[in-house]
Amino acid sequence: MSDTKTRDGQTAIITGAARGIGAAVARKLHTEGAHVRLFDLDPAVESLVAELGERADHHILDVTDPDAWEPALAGRRTDVLVTCAGILGPQGPITEVDIAEWQQVIDVNLTGTFVASRAVLPSMIEQESGYLVYLASIGGKEGNAGQAAYCASKGGVITLAKSVSKEVADHGILVNCVSPTMVEGPLVEAMEPWRREEILKKIPLGRPARPGEVAELVAWACSSACTFTTGACFDLTGGRATW
Repeated sequence: MSDTKTRDGQTAIITGAARGIGAAVARKLHTEGAHVRLFDLDPAVESLVAELGERADHHILDVTDPDAWEPALAGRRTDVLVTCAGILGPQGPITEVDIAEWQQVIDVNLTGTFVASRAVLPSMIEQESGYLVYLASIGGKEGNAGQAAYCASKGGVITLAKSVSKEVADHGILVNCVSPTMVEGPLVEAMEPWRREEILKKIPLGRPARPGEVAELVAWACSSACTFTTGACFDLTGGRATW
């Protein structure tokens, strides 16, 4: 469990915050006392901000657009970045994946994480502190048949976290990623039923993860309880990943 007493005055940016894991992370960090800044293209993010009330704001923002980040940050302090923005992309054999579809998944899932990190890191380096938590996937470690673009993008997110962690370690900034299995929410709903069943069979606990379970692990990774872990990939797979 993360320490709820340490979030007073902490500002956290969550991308892809309108729904699913991003919304769960926003609620969790807000409950613990953080000011949450919710970045998403989905106008539904406005409803979440209204629900949270004080210590919450939002920006309708394309995470892949470098020019959108500077005005959104507006020189404000950022203590935490959690990158939840992501898309599933095409489902099927690699020989049937259109190049444009492939590129869109890489742009949102991997390049979006890179752009977000590049935007917030200068201020974190200046203040000599900060946490970056990237949402990856067990598919980025093990691969899933018929999900080449998605799994490749998430594999890139994992190695991006490991690379960035080594660059900023001497500035007091910790960079980790969380790799869930299938998680209840929009991405799972976008899967074909046979695909969901195929992935579910790989999970010994016999069910998808819940967004709140992912949020708990993310919250620890950007709390004062996380002091000597960086460049790590935390699995949350119901037993699918065992080492």
